Amino acid sequence: MVKLPSILLYFLCILVFIHLCKCQASSQGKKWELNGRTLERKGKLGGHGHPYRRFNAPNFFQLRRGDLHINLTNWGATLVSLTLPDAKGHLADVLLGYDYLASYMKASSSRPYFGALVGRVANRIKDGEFTINGKTYQLPKNDGNNTLHGGLTGFDNVLWKVREQRSGRKPSIKFTYHSFDGEQGFPGDLDVSATYTISGDMELRLDLEAVPRNKATAVSLINHAYWNLAGESSGRDILGNSVTIWASHYTPTDSQLIPTGQILPVNGTPLDLTKEVIVGSRINKLNSSEKPPGFDHNYVLDGPKLKNGLRPGARMKDHWSSRVMEVWTTAPGMQFYTSNNLKDTVGKGGVIYKAHSAFCFESQAFPNAVNQPKFPSVIVKPGQIYKHTMLFKFSVEK
Repeated sequence: MVKLPSILLYFLCILVFIHLCKCQASSQGKKWELNGRTLERKGKLGGHGHPYRRFNAPNFFQLRRGDLHINLTNWGATLVSLTLPDAKGHLADVLLGYDYLASYMKASSSRPYFGALVGRVANRIKDGEFTINGKTYQLPKNDGNNTLHGGLTGFDNVLWKVREQRSGRKPSIKFTYHSFDGEQGFPGDLDVSATYTISGDMELRLDLEAVPRNKATAVSLINHAYWNLAGESSGRDILGNSVTIWASHYTPTDSQLIPTGQILPVNGTPLDLTKEVIVGSRINKLNSSEKPPGFDHNYVLDGPKLKNGLRPGARMKDHWSSRVMEVWTTAPGMQFYTSNNLKDTVGKGGVIYKAHSAFCFESQAFPNAVNQPKFPSVIVKPGQIYKHTMLFKFSVEK
């Protein structure tokens, strides 16, 4: 009678150990279906594969509502895939990206930032420096003589925590990240959150917040998704798409894509997208320093604001699939980029992504605003909260 509890405890420990091993194996090998292919967590994860620690280890996560299926990863708070129907009900993934987590985790100065959350300051900072309260801060230069998308290791290339994931009518996931004082040269501790929510039958909402804890700092966060509404594996480019951007002005740039500080009208230029135009009809008319040429311009949004602070930013229609995407935002600017710098990048399922394979609608503060006093400020002080909301609305239009 005295030995019985010890024996039971012994067998109980064995059973628990076997169960945890099975769970861990299941978590390590878990795959997600995507248009007949799989997304798979692959590569060395530093021993963090335990199922009870998956929220604090690189992993994939899903949000679903009806025919809208979204995959994300907490590496870079990244949008991995977004699948939705066309006019005939056929489903396709409309986001460029990779099959494996290991591909997202590769640090490279030429990485395309597929679907990533970019910061602490998105876009370019001239000469990799800025001044706050008389003190100049030096940043790593990863774009010629300038800093691009937060530096060598921006928010796109770090592990975010998963604070909460909800199901129901409005499934959501909240990622958080603590950026330490001096990270990539930026001043002050900064707490950041990114919440993705399927807010409607065919709507994805992204709410970004950042709270400086002890120093004034520069903050401008964006999502850098590459969209192809025909489907990322369709083999079709976006030159036949129709685009509209609700902006009557833009910020011209120098040869390094640094804004000159001017704000000029688009009227009478190839940049006028206030009325729907075919993307390819304007490409070769642009004064572009990129080869092949294309759009890579910041537009000054001036559409009417709603009570919730959102305003229409941009609209794209793919005539082949009849899919339409609109972006609404609280930000003052919209970078329209036609993936001019994609150079035979190997993506999902081995698909080769080339220039003009996708477009980006990056709602944002103006590039290099930290060095342009006439631009809307990106300086956030302790006691203030940075907020930025994007709403992606999908539909079909025959």
